[in-house]
Amino acid sequence: MFDTGIKVLVVDDMATMRKIVIKSLRELGFEEFMEVADGGLAWDRLKESPENVGLIICDWNMPNVTGIEFLKKIRASQDFNQLPFILLTAESEVSQVKEALEAGVDNYIVKPFTVEILKRKLQDTYKKINP
Repeated sequence: MFDTGIKVLVVDDMATMRKIVIKSLRELGFEEFMEVADGGLAWDRLKESPENVGLIICDWNMPNVTGIEFLKKIRASQDFNQLPFILLTAESEVSQVKEALEAGVDNYIVKPFTVEILKRKLQDTYKKINP
């Protein structure tokens, strides 16, 4: 499992959903968060404090810069391409899942989710990047 001391970047255009994700992460022991409303703002915040972020949890559907666009930007970056990235989505269509996997997502969570689902996805993601 991830070290709960890492900072998690939570990206979602809905403040309520950011609060739900952070509350769920707190229940799992995480304590440090950055939250922003879209992928463009997330990219800016990440560049401001790159050494602190250890995990990104990002919504797919957002205005300005979507989650998949942000993911592609992360994976194309030499500085951030190894950051674990989990996409949140209300969509569970096979084509979207395939697109996310091709873009380099580490895992995805279909909304709505429970703390138990989040925990399992975090464990699966950790095992994937630390075989």
